[in-house]
Amino acid sequence: MLTHSQVRHMQERATRMLSQSGIVLTAREQEQIEVVDFNLNELERTGLELVVYINNDRYCAKELVMTPRQTCAQHRHPPLSETNPGKQETFRCRWGIVWLYVEGEPNPSIQARVPRGSESHYTVFHEIELHPGDQYTIPPNTWHWFQSGDEGAIVSEFSSPSYDEFDQFIDPRISRFTTVAE
Repeated sequence: MLTHSQVRHMQERATRMLSQSGIVLTAREQEQIEVVDFNLNELERTGLELVVYINNDRYCAKELVMTPRQTCAQHRHPPLSETNPGKQETFRCRWGIVWLYVEGEPNPSIQARVPRGSESHYTVFHEIELHPGDQYTIPPNTWHWFQSGDEGAIVSEFSSPSYDEFDQFIDPRISRFTTVAE
């Protein structure tokens, strides 16, 4: 559970990071930055900040802001119906370095650091390293996770519609939506 002051601090930090990388937000967008800690109470280690520009029934566009070595926990976007195979997303690195892990041949050694105590909740280790300008498309229903480098990172996400409430995580402790103390 996060406090309102923690959320505000992370929103301000994300706004500064975006501004320093040349991405300008409106005042409303700054106020609406979603701080995601997966209710693990370890935001600096596992979580991210999201700016959702648009999410409608046809497409979605977001900025993912990550502090140094922050990890987005392993998850997938499952099929939602016979006609909806799940979210397909393209990650484009804007600033920093991101190590993305997807299903496939595991790398013998990886550059990310799996969060200590959560090793059993990370099972895919095919590494894709993204630098500014690099992008990678993750097919629907693909297990994946990612971590920023030592400076943090900003990733633009372009996808089919996002239905975060249906995301599946390996770690049973995770809740996709952050609880904020009043």
